[in-house]
Amino acid sequence: MNTITVIAEVKASLAHVWEKWTEPQHVIHWNFASADWHCPDAENDLRVGGKFTYIMAARDGQMSFPFSGVYTEVADQQRIAYVMADGRKVLVEFKQTPDGVVVTETFDPENENPVDMQQAGWQAILNQFKQYAEQ
Repeated sequence: MNTITVIAEVKASLAHVWEKWTEPQHVIHWNFASADWHCPDAENDLRVGGKFTYIMAARDGQMSFPFSGVYTEVADQQRIAYVMADGRKVLVEFKQTPDGVVVTETFDPENENPVDMQQAGWQAILNQFKQYAEQ
């Protein structure tokens, strides 16, 4: 199975980017792909073996689902790896550059939607993160 990668460069310090990515009070402000969705609740136990659950919900109330997983690696301000509830793996890397922080997410695709749709959705969420973290 091929992986999918999405990337964004965030113009902020590494500590700031890490905090905005990992703290639930921030996750709820960026963890959605479009304006008609939101993330009304987020829980995060950021440690190996710890779990996270982010509620993804349509703003019109018609649909919601939990996005969750268990951490397999946590290297402070460097990388986070986790396994989603359906067994797919995700690696998130944070790399300091002269202009900010490059955030790279690599994930196993699911089998229900086309790869380009999955990449576009994850990229849209990462773009929301970039916009929020740069405010």
